Amino acid sequence: MKKLIVWFFVLFLCRQVAAQDILVDKASRVSFFSEAPLENIAAVTSKAVSALGITTYEVAFKVPVTSFEFEKQLMREHFNENYLESEKYPYATFGGKINEQIDWNVGGIQQVTVVGNLDIHGVKRRYTTQATLEVTDTAIHAHAKFNVKLTNHGIKIPRVVVKNIAEEVEVEVSATYPK
Repeated sequence: MKKLIVWFFVLFLCRQVAAQDILVDKASRVSFFSEAPLENIAAVTSKAVSALGITTYEVAFKVPVTSFEFEKQLMREHFNENYLESEKYPYATFGGKINEQIDWNVGGIQQVTVVGNLDIHGVKRRYTTQATLEVTDTAIHAHAKFNVKLTNHGIKIPRVVVKNIAEEVEVEVSATYPK
């Protein structure tokens, strides 16, 4: 776990930043939902690690693909073996930046825009999404919801199950960064 955190800081957030300027959540929540004519598919994990650079406005997530929990074990197996190929691509990552300037000492809720690269299934794509940040005395809470088109990340859906899996899934992320 220590190597994961160190890797995170080096790749995404340690561009001339002091360590106290980086907040980490080791139990970030990531979920997705696929609505299809024959079957809805939902999965969630709270094993994502994320970091927020409060001076650089950078944000990063690293999600172990095999950590997603499904309603049915067969869905989990198909997800990991056939679609995400989690042995070959064990992590999904996001590295980006908050566009707006924020006073982290002032409490309240702010809507911000986050721009960055999402790497799923070995394919990196640029995304822009709206996020909500809530600053309190003890933590910064972050939440975002966006859609991911599977084919944009090289995830193929066989024709035989096209009515079971949506071409686009809704992804939701949330993190709490203790101050």
